[in-house]
Amino acid sequence: MDSQMLVALGLSLVGGLSTSLGALFVVLSETPNMKMLGLLQGFAAGLMLSISFLDLAHNAINSIGFLKGNLWFFGGVIFFACIAKFIPEPTLGPSTDVKRRKKNGDEGGKDMAKKHRRQVNKLAQFSRGMAVFLGSIKGMRVGVNLALAIALHNIPEGVAVALPIYFATESKWQAFKLATLSGLAEPLGVIIVAYLFPSSLSPEILEGLLGAVGGIMAFLTLHEMLPLAFDYAGQKQAVKAVFVGMACMSASLYFLELSLPESMG
Repeated sequence: MDSQMLVALGLSLVGGLSTSLGALFVVLSETPNMKMLGLLQGFAAGLMLSISFLDLAHNAINSIGFLKGNLWFFGGVIFFACIAKFIPEPTLGPSTDVKRRKKNGDEGGKDMAKKHRRQVNKLAQFSRGMAVFLGSIKGMRVGVNLALAIALHNIPEGVAVALPIYFATESKWQAFKLATLSGLAEPLGVIIVAYLFPSSLSPEILEGLLGAVGGIMAFLTLHEMLPLAFDYAGQKQAVKAVFVGMACMSASLYFLELSLPESMG
């Protein structure tokens, strides 16, 4: 295991364990609710959309050209769309069902998110681990930048994973444990990708793969996270949360770019 992989693994562990930090909010909160889940899903979706479009896809287009950058990005979208067909989807009911669920103490949300959320989150964490590893190959500065940005995203994501598990099991410990385990899929992604891709990738292929990861993240966000945010927080509130998340991530990326030393390039 070379030093580059060890660094990427360490960075991905920071990001993955940030999920545990988010899950702690569920453990410490006395009255978690599904509206909180919706708002946090919207906020986390905004964070991820910002990374996908304004960082990964943007850099790919600037580095390898508009056509190639878009081909890689949408290649990632199509690839994961095919994988998503094998993941059982929850049934999102209309707004009347949402009101009925609220009256019944959010009973309708218990089963919907339990198994599905864990499956989707493992895949999402895997793609983030891939992004951290490929970013570390491109340069330590890029890897650290991506790892810290993803760690910021994983905090509200940890809440979003743990909360439905808590409603389903009524066990805060179970919610914390499963949310933590889901975060460990990120360093697992680093290990698998490290053996699939050599560290001597050409700059064009490397930028293309990062663009493809951006496409995967964007698909996961729009296909999985936003529908749940709309369902539990309402469309208007969820959209506001998305843009707040995008603004926070854009600001974070900007300040990370300023604060990290050039020698880490």
